[in-house]
Amino acid sequence: MRKKEIAEFELRLQKHHDELRWLYMELYNNGSMFFELIEYLRKFYQERGDSLKAIDRKKEADPNWYRRNDLLGMMLYIDNFGGTINGVKEKLDYIQKSNVNYIHLMPFLDTVPERSDGGYAVKDFRKVQPALGTMEDLEDLTEACHEKGIQVCMDFVMNHTSEDHEWAQRARRGEGEYMSRYFFFDSRDIPDRYEQTVPQVFPTTAPGNFTWLPECNHYVMTTFYPYQWDLNYRNPRVFNEMMANFLYLANRGIDIIRIDAVPYIWKELGTSCRNLKQVHTIVRMMRMIGEIVCPSVLLLGEVVMEPSKVVPYFGTVEKPECHMLYNVTTMATTWHTVATRDTTLLREQLDKVFALPTQYVFLNYLRCHDDIGWGLDYDSLRRFGIEERPHKAYLNDFFRGLRGLSGSRGELYNEDPVTGDARLCGTTASLCGLQAALEAGTPEAVDLAIDAVVMLHAYMFMQSGIPVLYSGDEIGQLNDNSYHADPNKAADSRYLHRGKMDWAAAARAEKPGTSEYRIFTALAQLETLRAKENAFSCDAITATLDTGDKAILGIARYLHGEQLVGLFNFSDEPKTASAIHSGGAYKNLVTGETLNISEIVVPAQGFFWLKRV
Repeated sequence: MRKKEIAEFELRLQKHHDELRWLYMELYNNGSMFFELIEYLRKFYQERGDSLKAIDRKKEADPNWYRRNDLLGMMLYIDNFGGTINGVKEKLDYIQKSNVNYIHLMPFLDTVPERSDGGYAVKDFRKVQPALGTMEDLEDLTEACHEKGIQVCMDFVMNHTSEDHEWAQRARRGEGEYMSRYFFFDSRDIPDRYEQTVPQVFPTTAPGNFTWLPECNHYVMTTFYPYQWDLNYRNPRVFNEMMANFLYLANRGIDIIRIDAVPYIWKELGTSCRNLKQVHTIVRMMRMIGEIVCPSVLLLGEVVMEPSKVVPYFGTVEKPECHMLYNVTTMATTWHTVATRDTTLLREQLDKVFALPTQYVFLNYLRCHDDIGWGLDYDSLRRFGIEERPHKAYLNDFFRGLRGLSGSRGELYNEDPVTGDARLCGTTASLCGLQAALEAGTPEAVDLAIDAVVMLHAYMFMQSGIPVLYSGDEIGQLNDNSYHADPNKAADSRYLHRGKMDWAAAARAEKPGTSEYRIFTALAQLETLRAKENAFSCDAITATLDTGDKAILGIARYLHGEQLVGLFNFSDEPKTASAIHSGGAYKNLVTGETLNISEIVVPAQGFFWLKRV
């Protein structure tokens, strides 16, 4: 290393060394392994490319770069979107045209397709799935993205490996060093004690938290699926090697690393094995490791839980953990609101999020690769006489279009006939009724469905945080029912919304009058406005407003004397917002006209973005 770079590394290390050592020794009490970790950091800093180090320095000088109002994400599967990594690179112009400057590449590391769980059972953390390309292709893509100002996000599956991983194969052969990297037991005694307190993630499709391995006469902990073996982070070798994998991937040009299933990574007998304090120790160490070697890389935590359990993963201002977290509960509550036409619960949920410090950055989304789980605030709903089980049944019936409740076309996922619990699948457009309306050829229903799709995105853009599109939603892509005919996919209804990108439909986004054109151009206008208006920054103070009608959600954003107001009508008929306290003249950002909002009629499934003048 050059002297200047040696000084840079040592300065960063000095800043974090004492805390990092304290936490590491508290967790492992192993000085030699800590020394090895520091040598790993030095090695990966030395190997980091000059262009990436330049990005590090630029973002170090502007640490709040990701909090501005011009960041818009898109989640996509490489094979569905471009066929290969090089195929995605060829589509970067389309991504830019969609105003997207942050792409989340869904899992692409090496796996066994028959038991990949969508790529979350990693066989090799340093190899791309051969059908998608190579690590060299990935570096070419990230370099091309950086030239266009596009950030690249990937999943880092750190809770478990595939049973096909080298460590797992050697553990299966009885090698003690590798068995210690997992949780192996030669009898049911300890697994049964774990089962008394550890919930099941997939009680119907993957019951229990342990799998019997007859070839080695042991049980192994498998929280998610039998082919995903939980890593034992009590072993410092596991932590050191996984941090090496983390840094290796960062050095391929990844800007944002999504920590998958982060609450699960520490296991302790007699607990739920969720959200234990050691998890926060590990995430805090990851944050410091990143700031030492690759300070431009952001940590995105996947914590699919209620807000009280999500927020701690931000850490504190003095000792931060994740840079960003998913706004999971708001997503589920949004779809509850679509079905009930009542914004009361959504407003309560948003009030909790908006009350948090503005430095807490959430990723907001309508749909993602996963199902919709109805993890709502049922304590609040019971105040209105709504009970959990019948309400979940109503929501699932509504979004399947049963009993004439709606034009939605969703499907259930992981239905439990005993508890009556089930989750829901479907694309945004199909859940909003566009698929049924197009099939029926009813212009009025098509118009209403398109309005609903656009309104929901306008509402998402108005939330506090960073909006992320699910690939295809920008053109109103519909459900892909072809998965039913594929024996490798038929049992998993999530493939309903994991279909291939419809490039013929994307081409229709250029043709006025088509549903694709109407959605794409409407979202493009909103995206441009959001990037232009400073009050959409994460630094803005955000609050809900009393609109006088439960069907209309009101949101206000305030920054440096500027005020924006959003009004969103979740019903199928025009509604009047009459109780907004901040009356006066406002500019309609979409049309440019000026109006007074002391009383305003919001169209069916419509919205207003208004700026005080």
